[in-house]
Amino acid sequence: MSDFAKTYAQMMEQGAAALRAMNPALAEFTPEGFDKLFPTMPHDWMEAVFGNAFNPEGLDAKTRLLITLGGLVATGAMATPQIKLTVRHAIEAGATEKEIAETIYQMGMLGGLPAMTRALELAQAVFAENNEEGDV
Repeated sequence: MSDFAKTYAQMMEQGAAALRAMNPALAEFTPEGFDKLFPTMPHDWMEAVFGNAFNPEGLDAKTRLLITLGGLVATGAMATPQIKLTVRHAIEAGATEKEIAETIYQMGMLGGLPAMTRALELAQAVFAENNEEGDV
């Protein structure tokens, strides 16, 4: 094993140990559960981080998140946790289900129909989760 590989392996183990210390649930981490580990940021915080705080004349958080979603779909919709997290954040930033679906449909021209279909399935799962939470 090269020195770089050893250093990288040590770094990964240290990171995993730190995550387990902060949250024992991360010991059994799987990518499929990634989107559930992070709460959705409040709208005000998203505006500060993703919105126009640094560029008052620029894009708001909702628009930036829809663009991010479009990019994730256009590259093949392979990043399942990131798509779900982006959809949740876009909703929190004020995007409607229709706007999210339209963004995904538009990216079908670039990422292909399978990517569009996969992203729509992921978005629908988030919509269903939100509807269930609203019914409680």
